[in-house]
Amino acid sequence: MTDTPLSPAEVENLARTAHEGQTDKAGRPYAEHLAAVADGVRARGGDPEQIAAAWLHDAVEDDALPAAWLAGAALTERTKAIVRAVTKRPGEEPEAYARRILATPGALLVKEADLAHNADSARLALLDGPTRKRLTEKYTRMRALLGL
Repeated sequence: MTDTPLSPAEVENLARTAHEGQTDKAGRPYAEHLAAVADGVRARGGDPEQIAAAWLHDAVEDDALPAAWLAGAALTERTKAIVRAVTKRPGEEPEAYARRILATPGALLVKEADLAHNADSARLALLDGPTRKRLTEKYTRMRALLGL
């Protein structure tokens, strides 16, 4: 890592570029979700490292950036730890995922903002009934596992 972490604007630009062309389940540009999560972290009193992690929270999980990139990225170790904590691993049980988030300082706030945006009724209303039901149940379960 370099001595100077990426600026907030650089992190945002990196995330937007990495997810360019990706859409969410409703067909909206994925960057809208990233911006909403970063705004949610900011509104909940998150610090710059958490806001950076919010912009990057899905980058490795969605293969927008390789995991090896994160190891050498010009980010603080805390930001990297938060991104790793909120990155779901293939086949991982929700309980293990929740334990990792809870054990990583700063990660819970990022995941809380992510879940809040994912579970937003206006976003869910754009989905078909079965998908809306499945995701609502998934987000409700994760909130319970995290004590939210």
